[in-house]
Amino acid sequence: MPTKQEFLKDTIEHIDIKKYNVVPMVDDMSKMAFQARNLARAAEIFDMMQAEKDCAVILTLAGSLISAGLKQAIIDLVENNMVDAIVSTGANIVDQDFFEGLGFKHYVGTPFVDDGVLRELHIDRIYDTYIDEDDLRVCDDKTAEVFNALEAKPYSSRELIVELGKYLDKQGKGVPSIVHSCYKKGVPIFVPAFSDCSAGFGLVHHQWNNPDAHISVDSAKDFLELTRIKIENPTTGIFMLGGGVPKNFTQDIVVAAEVLGYDDTTMHKYAVQITVADERDGALSGSTLKEASSWGKVDTTYEQMVFSEATVAFPLIAGYAYHKKNWTGRPQRNFNEMLSHKHTLAAAK
Repeated sequence: MPTKQEFLKDTIEHIDIKKYNVVPMVDDMSKMAFQARNLARAAEIFDMMQAEKDCAVILTLAGSLISAGLKQAIIDLVENNMVDAIVSTGANIVDQDFFEGLGFKHYVGTPFVDDGVLRELHIDRIYDTYIDEDDLRVCDDKTAEVFNALEAKPYSSRELIVELGKYLDKQGKGVPSIVHSCYKKGVPIFVPAFSDCSAGFGLVHHQWNNPDAHISVDSAKDFLELTRIKIENPTTGIFMLGGGVPKNFTQDIVVAAEVLGYDDTTMHKYAVQITVADERDGALSGSTLKEASSWGKVDTTYEQMVFSEATVAFPLIAGYAYHKKNWTGRPQRNFNEMLSHKHTLAAAK
């Protein structure tokens, strides 16, 4: 039987969109058909979000993206003020990004393997990628360590992720990290299903050992904080990788603002989604952006679905906007600073 070291020998490398000027190729794809043309239009729309300096851009992440090699591309968007807020699954942010910030790696694997053997060796598999389960347990423990040091009260997921960024800033391994970059830039990260990741194990451990005084996750505060971003920024654009909870959570803030009395709230002006999900089963991940317009969430003037796998389409779209340079001059909005101050409906109106 192969050893653990033999399985975990080749690391996943994160693509660097700065190295490849894909603008001419993507422009030429606009003259093709099918998903090539859709991708070219999506890239143009994402670039329009960058050119409109008053547009707040929200990136949503679902699916196993960081383990697949997209971390650096997302960091580049954050560092160049091309993204102002992130809504994600917990796996991407904690199990994969914070995990790598602690110095751990994801490894090149294969789906053609005996998973029973992997289980014996404490190796987890995501399709063709391996993770050392022993390292992941360290990540679980580190989240518990961070949470144990906090005041016992409810927190939004954004506030807890800020604490993870603070930990990496002080005790990290100097490895590039989305959590760390967002902490430094003031870019909020929301994880609506925060317990569904290593942070969840950390919270379970924390609450089990602190039954009378512990922290908790306030999901309504999450929703309110993200809604405040919409209230403060009439023009918004969303760039969605995958679907799921991050997609719906981000689209819903338009309706939430209206519920709070902001009847003049505008729909998301720009919207791009990359997905392989099908719309025919009625599930959210494959529902079209035109469908979202019927709910009053997304304007249909500048929206584009791209039915493609994210590791193929995202570097092209992000790289196109990066090399077009229309992000130059976009402000660092630091929504974390804005959200750290108490805010009431009366004060807003």
